[in-house]
Amino acid sequence: MKLGKSGAGWDFLRLVVYGAASVALATFTCFHFHLSTAGTIPVLFLVVVLHSLAGNSLSSGVIAVLSAVALDYFFTTPVFSLRIDDPVQALALVSFAITSLVITRLVTRVRLEAKAASDQRDRVDRLYRLSQRLLALSADDLASASFLSPFHQLFGVNAVCIVDADSAELHMAGTSSFGLAEKTRDAHLHARDRDDRASNIAVRCVMLEDQLIAAIGFEGLQHPAETAGPLAALAAAFLERIKAFQKASEASAAAQSEIYRSAVLDALAHEFKTPLATILAAIGGLRESSSFLPEQEELADTVENEAARLGELTTRLLRTARLEREEIKPSARPVDFGALCSRIAGQYASRSSDRAIHVVTHEPVYVFADPELLGLIVGQLIENACKYSSPGSDVTLTTEQRGEFAVLRVSNNGSSIPAGERNRIFERFYRGAVARNSTSGSGLGLYVARKIADAHGGMLELETAIPQENCVTFSLKLPSAKESAEYVLTSR
Repeated sequence: MKLGKSGAGWDFLRLVVYGAASVALATFTCFHFHLSTAGTIPVLFLVVVLHSLAGNSLSSGVIAVLSAVALDYFFTTPVFSLRIDDPVQALALVSFAITSLVITRLVTRVRLEAKAASDQRDRVDRLYRLSQRLLALSADDLASASFLSPFHQLFGVNAVCIVDADSAELHMAGTSSFGLAEKTRDAHLHARDRDDRASNIAVRCVMLEDQLIAAIGFEGLQHPAETAGPLAALAAAFLERIKAFQKASEASAAAQSEIYRSAVLDALAHEFKTPLATILAAIGGLRESSSFLPEQEELADTVENEAARLGELTTRLLRTARLEREEIKPSARPVDFGALCSRIAGQYASRSSDRAIHVVTHEPVYVFADPELLGLIVGQLIENACKYSSPGSDVTLTTEQRGEFAVLRVSNNGSSIPAGERNRIFERFYRGAVARNSTSGSGLGLYVARKIADAHGGMLELETAIPQENCVTFSLKLPSAKESAEYVLTSR
């Protein structure tokens, strides 16, 4: 054992000196008052017990031996001689030694348990303070990584690092000397906890409902086996709170944006209708007040037709905006599906003279639907077919009865929808790359059309089972007249 002015050696020497002085004082007192062996044993025994409370087994053994030697040398006959041959002397020596060792062991255990309890209370207190500081943080602290500072400050670690599973971003607070960032990222990639005792690094995977959401690592953390897990749990709770707040903020922003957008659409639609009505009235007045030359008559017809068309588009825009933000409630009645498709196809045929629109009806097909809403679906499908097909191509509408469903198939050639976009074309505001580059639009048409189909108990789909090159087919299925009536009546 190396003795010095610090450490275990100095503690041992100090305890032996104090113990030896206590034995000497007790021996002198008992010898001075001429106590017998029987009277001296309890006094020296008490010295051994009191010294053993210091919890050092080695020094307690030394004091036990010194007490037995003092008892034999000064109080047993012949005095001033060292001969431990009497059973009483031997028993005293053994009793002193066993007592000192037992008490020392008990005291040591109690101290360890007390220290463990104190450490546990300290960890709980720091975890509580950490949770309070995390709750006081804002969503902006996630991006700035300042949320790691409480971990670093309250637990005195050299460095703390976290890797977000969603963004794969890494944030660190403090300075690492043993590659904490690399070890944390490695644990994140393998979804496995990691402990490196040589560098005192502990990495824990942060799980939520068996899903990895992050990995957090600590360098220089005391008692990592007991502390790293609770810290990871607090990190998980904080990350989920931040993400929930972000989702709520995004949803709120989207809802607010939708309110503004709808208000703008309403305002624009109403503002357009007034000048359009004025234009149509002016054209009518000019026709009645003067006679036009053939060229002027043709120009007047063009102005009147285009103004009427713009009025229809404005009305449709207004209806679409309202349907998109409100629950659709059809006012249903029996409708000749084939006749309605033929009528709307005729309207678009006059506007899209460079497309050939065909209507094929194999048999009379009736549905129980809202004619105005159903017209919006058919018009949207025809408009898309004309808009995204090449000039000179054909657009074909086919109506037929399939069991309990009335089916409309709208096909056009000269265009196609990339495979990666087919599952998204019915999303609100979604427009594919080709659509964005080829023509204008809002991305609401198919979204609203599917909502109308759902409100009628039907479905609107893009046919992809047998894809054809440069051909797009949409299928609208509605329950036939009897089934539609039953659906609408029971859903109210």
